[in-house]
Amino acid sequence: MFKILVVDDEAKIREVIRTYAEFEGHQVVEASDGLEAVEICRNEDFDVIVMDIMMPRLSGFSAYKEIKKFKDIPVLMLSARKDEYDKLFGFEIGIDDYVVKPFSPKELMARLNVIVKRNKNIHDNRIMTFEGLQIDLDGRQVYVDKVPVDLTPKEYDLLVYLAENENIALTRDRLLNKVWGYDFYGDDRTVDTHIKMLRNSVGPYRDFIVTVRGVGYKFQPGSGIL
Repeated sequence: MFKILVVDDEAKIREVIRTYAEFEGHQVVEASDGLEAVEICRNEDFDVIVMDIMMPRLSGFSAYKEIKKFKDIPVLMLSARKDEYDKLFGFEIGIDDYVVKPFSPKELMARLNVIVKRNKNIHDNRIMTFEGLQIDLDGRQVYVDKVPVDLTPKEYDLLVYLAENENIALTRDRLLNKVWGYDFYGDDRTVDTHIKMLRNSVGPYRDFIVTVRGVGYKFQPGSGIL
């Protein structure tokens, strides 16, 4: 089951998509124009958006670009126009699929299933998620509650190594060897300093980095610092 936002100024279109989606066990939220869609996305998360292009107040393309500024949600665009330009422009700005009206509801649902599955696999394989803390391994970017945070290269490497060894107590020597390298000339204070910096960087999730007295540190989501 996944959660769909259906955005179209035609109530009949929304009703048809809702009927087929709910029949397959999915959850549906509706919006009648682009502005409403943007506001809903600020407050809710969705697995996929079905969005018409031609709508009053704010077009589907404009709404999609606004949503992309704060959330990464795959989008299937609907259009009554068969112009190749619209389709090419949509793919250029990053949409996932494009369907021309009138459409087959069964085909639409099949396309949505493919989009959600593909997106889930990408995130499962390339993004480590611990509550609101996300580590994008491809982009070497860390997000705190969906907001990107700036880490130094060593802070990032340290966080990834800790996260890859979740719930394992790691000595300072092991962290020095694995993160800084065997040829690094330094002492335990290097690790402690970077741990302090990293905790400050991840803010509300600082307690995920637990001090193990007499040993070193471990990454334990949901825990407090000992």
